[in-house]
Amino acid sequence: MELRHLRCFLAVADELHFARAAERLHIEQSPLSRAIKELEEDLGVQLFARTTRSTRLTQAGALFLEHVPRVFTALQQARDSAIAAANGFVGQLRVALSDCIALSRLPTLLAQCRQEEPEVEIRLFEVPLAQQTRGLHEGLYDAGFAQTDEVGDGVLAEPVWHDRLMVVVPVDHPLTAHRRIPLDEVLRYPLVLCDPQVCEGHARQIARALRSVDREPLVAEQVASFDLMAAFVAARYALGLAGESQITVSREQGVVALPLAGRPPMLTTYLLRPDRDPSEALARFMERVAGIESADGSGSAEAPEASRDSPPRA
Repeated sequence: MELRHLRCFLAVADELHFARAAERLHIEQSPLSRAIKELEEDLGVQLFARTTRSTRLTQAGALFLEHVPRVFTALQQARDSAIAAANGFVGQLRVALSDCIALSRLPTLLAQCRQEEPEVEIRLFEVPLAQQTRGLHEGLYDAGFAQTDEVGDGVLAEPVWHDRLMVVVPVDHPLTAHRRIPLDEVLRYPLVLCDPQVCEGHARQIARALRSVDREPLVAEQVASFDLMAAFVAARYALGLAGESQITVSREQGVVALPLAGRPPMLTTYLLRPDRDPSEALARFMERVAGIESADGSGSAEAPEASRDSPPRA
């Protein structure tokens, strides 16, 4: 089995069409078909079921597809490690990011890591939650950030950052007359929320907060990023719900964030890592992560009351 076989397999699995896969790989269709046949003979299984009208993955092919991308991820990480060593780094931490976590704290964290331990390279990977937990199990990542602690056995989830949940509304919306908005009042309007398939943990926390009110939310749209959510809100399409740190880094000028009445629900970001003793570099990274929120105070459940009365513009 060669890497070219795996590249051909991925192209066909993605396109489910040999001619399009060959075009994508810039090769003729006959060598592509030959490569797939060689791979199937090497594995002793049929990966694709082909007819004159269609191509589909067999059950064996679908299971094989779950593992092949990780081969290329590991290979890329090996390349990156070699390049990092050549550039003077003596260590590397591979950190996965999931659930569309807010990036407001990362610049401070990365700058601190660079200043205090410049010989350790920090590499970031934006991946779905399921891929992150799999990668932590399989040694592809050293740690990760997500908005859930439901990660199964073998992975530890430690709460590190907290953000109060806020309502995102157009700047001229009637709700801006409120200093604090009851959640059941928010649910009188359509909502645009993060897609649970993209931001799985974040969506779970939002769903938990919404279940505290005896009113079914009307979800008008699900989006893959906060920036797109803010664009829908600015267009008066719907209202949004997001963590305060997400709103802080938004570039959308047509929306404002308002606090919820009462004790606002908190969105928690977790540091995920394999359930084993951390390396010295990871332990120092974890200490810096824990110090970020206490240093800036943002999103803390104990934030001063005065700071809660000033709705930030996104």
